Parts: sequence; C-alpha cells; structure tokens
Amino acid sequence: MFVIAAFFLSAFLKGITGMGFSTICLGLIATFVDIKLAIALVIFPSLSSNLLVMRDAGHFRVALKRFWILFLSALPGLVLGLWLLDAVANDTARLVLGAVLFLYGSWSLLRAAPELAPRWEKVFNAPVGFATGVVNGLTGSQVMPVLPYFVALKLEKDLFVQSINISFTASSLVMLLGLSHLGLLSWSIAAISAVGIPLVAVGIWLGAKLRRRIPDALFTKLVLGLLMLLGLNLMAKMLW
Repeated sequence: MFVIAAFFLSAFLKGITGMGFSTICLGLIATFVDIKLAIALVIFPSLSSNLLVMRDAGHFRVALKRFWILFLSALPGLVLGLWLLDAVANDTARLVLGAVLFLYGSWSLLRAAPELAPRWEKVFNAPVGFATGVVNGLTGSQVMPVLPYFVALKLEKDLFVQSINISFTASSLVMLLGLSHLGLLSWSIAAISAVGIPLVAVGIWLGAKLRRRIPDALFTKLVLGLLMLLGLNLMAKMLW
C-alpha cells in the first residue's frame, strides 16, 4: 500500500514541477525497502510519467537534434552504473542516492549553477550524458547532472521539459533491459510496478491542474525541501 501511495504522490508532484518522479519515488520507497527492489518497482511508472509529460511539451525534434549526443552518451554510462549496482553493497548505493537527492535539492534551492553559453554544448553534452547514465544506473535517480546542465543553458521552458524527459525516457528503457538482465525485475515486481501506471496518469493530471491555481515557486520549494530531507535520511541511516 505504501508503494502505491508513493507512486501517486510522486506523480502528483511531477505534475506540479514537470520533473522528479523517479527521484522522489525512489527516495520514498528506498527508505523502507532495498534500493535494488525500489529501482525495479519504480521503472514502469517512471517511464509512463515521462511519456505523459513529453506528449504535452512539444519541441521533440528540436530537442532530439540539439542533444542527441547527450542522450546516446548516457547509454554506456547506464551500463557501467548497472554493473556497479550489481557489484557494490546495498548501503553504498543507498548512500549515493541520498547524496544525489540532497545535492539536487540544495543546488536547486540556492540556484548556484552558473550560466553556460550554448557554444559549450559540443564540449559538455557527451560527458554530462555519460555521468547522468552512471548515476542513474547506480542509484535510479535520473536528474544529476543533466538537470543542472539544462538549467545552466537557460533553455526555454517547454524545450527544457521535453529535453529532460527524453533523457529520462531513454534511460528508463535501458534500465528496464538492464534490470531484467540482472534478474532484478521479476514478474511479480513488474506487476506491482505496472499497477502504478494509471495512478501516475491521475497524479500528473491533478498536479498540473493544481499548479495553475497555486504559485509554482512555493510548491517547487516544498518539493526540493522534501528531496533534501529524504537524502539526509538515507545518508543518516548509512552513516549511523
């Protein structure tokens, strides 16, 4: 029941902010279950949340043409991250996930990332994509460092949403194959994960509807604050 509630809450918050389903949902579920199981449970709802947002954002061809190197570079990073996930201790993966959540929330609240001129994209697209793949494969979180990178490029809002959700979707598809190959995605886990898909659709719709009535800044700060607390909680469990 807790897993189902985590699916809905994470989708609701993604409906408000346009991102963060996997990060928020993993932070909630991994607090109570093994990180490897949490990643497997989140995969199908995460993929459906990305597709729902992509459908409404537009700019698909523009995003694909501009960042295709980044998207492709994430694939070998994902393979490495999944290998590390299978090789390292669960507590290590939990600590990494906690650090990712905390850093993401802190950075976004402080708005500390520098502005990056578009001419630097050819230099940074590949390493940012690869690093995002490694972090995603190891922890299941899809936002670091691609989200700060896109924000630093000052992308137009809809292009930003489309670009980052293409990255999320490509990563989710590879994660799906990788988890199956590692034996972490059984039929029973896949069935529980699939149950979350209609809840995700409802949560995203309600979140987007509420976003039009309540200031975005307030909700964004609440979400980022939640991420920081979840990250600190996961790190505290490991260190103490």
